[in-house]
Amino acid sequence: MALYHIISCVGELMSDESAVRATDLSKYFGDRLVVDGVNLEVARGMIYGVLGPNGAGKTTTLRTLLGILEPDRGSRAIFGNPNPRAEGDRIGYLPEERGLYPQMKAREAIAFMGALRGLEWKTGRARAAEMLEAAGLGHAVDARIRKLSKGMAQLVQLLGSIVHQPDLIVLDEPFSGLDPVNQERLEALIQAERARGATILFSTHVMAHAERLCDRLAIIAGGKRRFEGTVDDARSTLPMHARYTPRSNGAELAALLPAGAEKLGAAWRFTLPSEGIEPLLETLIARGHGIAGLSIERPGLHDAFVKIVGDAAGETR
Repeated sequence: MALYHIISCVGELMSDESAVRATDLSKYFGDRLVVDGVNLEVARGMIYGVLGPNGAGKTTTLRTLLGILEPDRGSRAIFGNPNPRAEGDRIGYLPEERGLYPQMKAREAIAFMGALRGLEWKTGRARAAEMLEAAGLGHAVDARIRKLSKGMAQLVQLLGSIVHQPDLIVLDEPFSGLDPVNQERLEALIQAERARGATILFSTHVMAHAERLCDRLAIIAGGKRRFEGTVDDARSTLPMHARYTPRSNGAELAALLPAGAEKLGAAWRFTLPSEGIEPLLETLIARGHGIAGLSIERPGLHDAFVKIVGDAAGETR
């Protein structure tokens, strides 16, 4: 009976569809609750973003998920294993605090990080040269870390985090400090790793990267998860707007437009009516105002983020 139970539990671990799962995850630093009942589930093969303002609890959440910190309440599992450290060789982690040995050459630094995860040194050196070339840093293979720019050194550390070809890649604010060229390289690298079959979990407070990369995302503010879903789900928390330019302005025009309409030069901007814009346009045309210009403005992730975080700040006041 005991043997059957063990086999059953092993089967559950192997069949878990989630790469990362957290249930009511909470962490205190002294009397301060830094992570407050966070629930997350990251499916295998997904790019998942954890968004939030500075000090929101993103880094502490990631460290607790990985087993670097122990939760004070709740549970977490990596590939179904409640002991994340036991899955260490399957994980690539880029911490927020960067650090490489300045005297090491780029290729050796990457191979060294792979060796810490069980990768053979010879294999690590060969992969390092290939990865540096693919990342546009082929010229820096034998350059010492201290001779590299901050952005280049950061990419070297990232390559060292994934040289062992992990199943789960966790990146804490990976775009911080990178110039636009290296940001593009990093985005391409993340996409390539997902194409390889890896799951990517990264934190950021820069919406543009999340908008382009994420299959799903969570927004954390004040230690709590305030939103979870797709980028489109986040956008849909805000109404769409219309920008309308009439052919003829008249005294009655403002009264015909939805409440709160804002005049912007020759145009008007207003919230799209719940019944759609067609009845309003028919009325405007019938009253002789016509249509010189019309566009529908869809909220961006940035706008949704600001609203969700702002609502959370209002709750705590």
